[in-house]
Amino acid sequence: MQGTSVRSAALSALPGALWRAAFARPGDGREPPGRSEPYGQGDPDGPFPPDVLRALPPGFAVRIVARSGERAGGVVWHAAPDGGGCFPDGDGWIYVSNCALPLLGGVTALRFAPDGTLRGGYRILSGADRSGAGAATPWHTWVSGERTPYGRVFECDPYGLRAPMPRLAMGLFTHGGVACDPDRGVVYLTEGEPDGCLYRFRPDDWGDLTTGVLEVMTGAPGEESVAWARVPIPALPDHVPLREQVKGARRFAGGGDCHYADGLVWFVTEGDGRVWAYDAARECLTVSHDTAGRSGGGENGEITLLAGDRAVPFLRLTGGWTVVGPSMSPAGDRLYFSCRPPQDARPAPAPVTVEVRGPFRDLVRA
Repeated sequence: MQGTSVRSAALSALPGALWRAAFARPGDGREPPGRSEPYGQGDPDGPFPPDVLRALPPGFAVRIVARSGERAGGVVWHAAPDGGGCFPDGDGWIYVSNCALPLLGGVTALRFAPDGTLRGGYRILSGADRSGAGAATPWHTWVSGERTPYGRVFECDPYGLRAPMPRLAMGLFTHGGVACDPDRGVVYLTEGEPDGCLYRFRPDDWGDLTTGVLEVMTGAPGEESVAWARVPIPALPDHVPLREQVKGARRFAGGGDCHYADGLVWFVTEGDGRVWAYDAARECLTVSHDTAGRSGGGENGEITLLAGDRAVPFLRLTGGWTVVGPSMSPAGDRLYFSCRPPQDARPAPAPVTVEVRGPFRDLVRA
């Protein structure tokens, strides 16, 4: 399960079951407004078999822009694509994608022309270990975390002009998700361990992640009121794990994707199927959505569009395919994401990264 939420006027695309919690008041259990059914059958002429792509509305076109193991824009597209994001690039744009392979992870970028033509591809991070979580910063860099014990955070230049830099002050741990809070000048990070924590990094200067203070959320389970405590040693390999350094650190069942919007930090705990909402102003934490005991319904293969107060389920893959790294182009007319085939598929098809083009804003206004 992956996901997050947003309550801004900007158009966003989010994976998994996030839309179920995006517009419900934290803790009230209400389902959000918007469509709850898929849009129809797949396109028999599209890149997926008709029994895989089940929810593409009329007026939208889909194409494969990269296939794992094959060249895309001059670079071999990586296996195990994960988190992704889009950036403006003059008259075009860039899509970056994390690679979640052990030891061979990193980040690859695709550069697009105004008409959508692929201008080129290049690596912006190599040699990382299971690069899973990622987030775009307000200053147009890409923050990528390693999903391994004592994993690092790298800050990468999507334009390929500057070398990636490890940001050790942000902590060495199993990174599950990353979200920037520009209102308070902090970065939130989840921990992908069965008893992981929620952290926040307060850089000394917003826009520079080199130095700062790493804190962990504290508070008893079940209590809404929480606090934060400084992590004593955030960046010493093979030292006491960060989650063990602060007495009273709040524990979560496998922190995954997270997102910040309008004063709320939304994050998923994969071990118990919950979506949490942290109110940064009131410093209180609630469960916004709980899928415990439910079938799941293919949530890993869904994408939902969010804009303002509307949540529109947009696309659904069936047959065990998983959606990762959805992100809208700066103009909001193209959606990029990667699709992983089911793990038990034989023969296993290669993961693909696709573009969907169409009137997204008209769809969310309908």
